[in-house]
Amino acid sequence: MGIKKRNKVSAEFSMSSLTDIIFLLLIFFMLTSSMVQINVKLAESDSTTVAPTSFTVMMTKDGKTTYNGKSIKVSQIESTLKKDYKSSENNENATVAIVAEVGVPWKKVQEIMTIANKLRLRAIIATQPRK
Repeated sequence: MGIKKRNKVSAEFSMSSLTDIIFLLLIFFMLTSSMVQINVKLAESDSTTVAPTSFTVMMTKDGKTTYNGKSIKVSQIESTLKKDYKSSENNENATVAIVAEVGVPWKKVQEIMTIANKLRLRAIIATQPRK
């Protein structure tokens, strides 16, 4: 009488190889996402109304920045805004208008928005009217 061995097929799945693949994909996407530069074209406006602003920051594509019509370095904007905000009469409705020329990198606009957010100011991105 022969004794038969039961060869049972395991229905388990090894997760260790799956986690390795996930980590490799994660590293790949992290590395490639830092190389991708996204250029965002600002929208055009349908509105003809102009929002009231307290402070205006204008940026040109050649890197020049002006604050309320005066040339200024980007590193000085935060301290100047803070000083002008504290000395202004209408603090609760203080608004910064960001006027960016076509071709200005989005990162530069985002820097000004971050400064306005730090100071608890409203920030408006000025857009060109539709033709």
